[in-house]
Amino acid sequence: MKAKLIHECIHVLDIEKSLDFYDKALGFQVRRQRGPEDGSWGLWFIGNDTTEFELELTWNRGRTEPYNNGSDDTHFAVEVDNFEEAHALHESMGCIVYENHEMGLYFITDPDDCWIEILSAHR
Repeated sequence: MKAKLIHECIHVLDIEKSLDFYDKALGFQVRRQRGPEDGSWGLWFIGNDTTEFELELTWNRGRTEPYNNGSDDTHFAVEVDNFEEAHALHESMGCIVYENHEMGLYFITDPDDCWIEILSAHR
């Protein structure tokens, strides 16, 4: 048997805020969307042309309490082709929450406090 990692799901409170964040911070665009006609919930699969892997944003209408998407150690990682440019962008967005200069990485958080590790593709 062979298994292929295809997506990770996180739950979001404000889908528009999350879509805007992922577009600005990482260049992730909506690839497809699913949900019932009544709009009570939705799944947005986002990504870019660097990989087939997708991030699934799950939204439920009426939810007001934050989701538990894991702790600070629960995260996904992305490589960026220009680490300094990415760092400057994320710094301007105010979303950097931890930096490890020795390891050459840092973490940002999305609107739902999910941690994202940022690594240089040239490490």
